[in-house]
Amino acid sequence: MVEHHPVHNSEVYLLGLTPRPTIPPPSPPSPQTPREAEPTSAIEELCLDDVEDYEEEPLETDSLTKQRISGAIHVLNTEATALRNLTRLYKSDAVAAQGFNAAVEAITRYKCERGKLVIIGVGKSGHIGKKLVATFNSLGVQSTFLHPTEALHGDLGKIGKHDTVLFITFSGKTSELLTLLPHLDVTLPVIALTSHTRPEDCELIRQRPDTILLPAPIHEPETVSFGVSAPTTSTTVALALGDALAVVASQELHSTVTSVFAKNHPGGAIGQAFSKPRQLRDLAISLSSIPAWPDTSDEACGVDMLKLGYDSQSGWVRVGDAIASPGRIKRLNTAHMTWPVTTIPDFLVERGEWISIRSDTRISQAVEWFRELLTSPSYGESACSEDSILAVVENGEVIGVLEAGQLSDWQE
Repeated sequence: MVEHHPVHNSEVYLLGLTPRPTIPPPSPPSPQTPREAEPTSAIEELCLDDVEDYEEEPLETDSLTKQRISGAIHVLNTEATALRNLTRLYKSDAVAAQGFNAAVEAITRYKCERGKLVIIGVGKSGHIGKKLVATFNSLGVQSTFLHPTEALHGDLGKIGKHDTVLFITFSGKTSELLTLLPHLDVTLPVIALTSHTRPEDCELIRQRPDTILLPAPIHEPETVSFGVSAPTTSTTVALALGDALAVVASQELHSTVTSVFAKNHPGGAIGQAFSKPRQLRDLAISLSSIPAWPDTSDEACGVDMLKLGYDSQSGWVRVGDAIASPGRIKRLNTAHMTWPVTTIPDFLVERGEWISIRSDTRISQAVEWFRELLTSPSYGESACSEDSILAVVENGEVIGVLEAGQLSDWQE
């Protein structure tokens, strides 16, 4: 008699379900392609585990959608890996660090008093160059784009004797750039943003040895990553490194990059955001704009202050070193019209009674401070009130004033 025993295997069969298409798993990140004499490191997977409040939810998608998302993730992961490797290079490689330092020195050597940065490239590198020109200019670093072919046909006149030239060439041997190179003044600083990490490997630098090397390598060729040599990863790292150069150069040239950018970018949503008052200096009424009682021989009375305040664009008035805010002027009544101004109660505030506060204090911080002061149990004994005059101070000088009460209803 034959005994029947159950067969154990790892398969599970579900009966009564319609067949489902077989979906290939997402393609893994491309393996690191080692290069001779260069250290290699495995490509790290894009990790969102440490993103705040991020919760991964399974996507209910069909096969085509999954294939598309898988392809997108592969591209994003590959380019993110290239940027991580670029960051690692500038942290650890002396040649890269020295090249970046020299590039910033060349761009900022005239402190914006003369000279500009001329960026040159063709093809996709040219498009990256045009974007970088816009970034440099918005950050207050004078820059212009020059096409090498047009330069050979007359536009070479764009380059002045105080300028700096930045070539963008992934290969380091772009024919149009090599043709233009001999026609550049030998005294001009030249920077090469290229994939090469050593000067001796770059043809452009071999032809002009004093060229500053700005390495922007990628961890593997785009044909390995995506099966096509279309500039993708290479343009990403070039753009990122160019942005780094623009920001660092601007920070060295300008004490306040934010104000420079706001001035150069008044339009669009960015311009609107910068146009909003953010610091106390943005709210302060300039002392020079406050009209003063002109007759020192005759003491002013209430009606004089009312007329002076009405004619004042800011609504503030000044009598000697004392000042009156619009709120105090509005409280003048009929009886005060004939009173000498020095006898009107709580009208003029002497300079010694102003409350000093730094001009770069954020309005939100000042609002919080003022509201806490008003709600504290000791408010009645406090020297600060809605009528208090805040003196906005910058570099030890009063640049303007405002009423403390202006902060009570402020909303950013």
